Amino acid sequence: MNNRLRELRQTQGWSQGELAERLEVSRQTVNALETGKYDPSLPLAFRIARLFALRIEDVFDPDAG
Repeated sequence: MNNRLRELRQTQGWSQGELAERLEVSRQTVNALETGKYDPSLPLAFRIARLFALRIEDVFDPDAG
């Protein structure tokens, strides 16, 4: 599933590690999400969207990839 996580993270000036801390996941999880190797659980997707004050569909594109 395609997502805008890297773009959103970089806009905030956060490293992958900083984003991981905010989401309470590992840096490796953030990397896997950004590269499309891992699709988040629904609770994690909600946490990500909430962190960036966006709707889930504004972060993730379920129709792509």
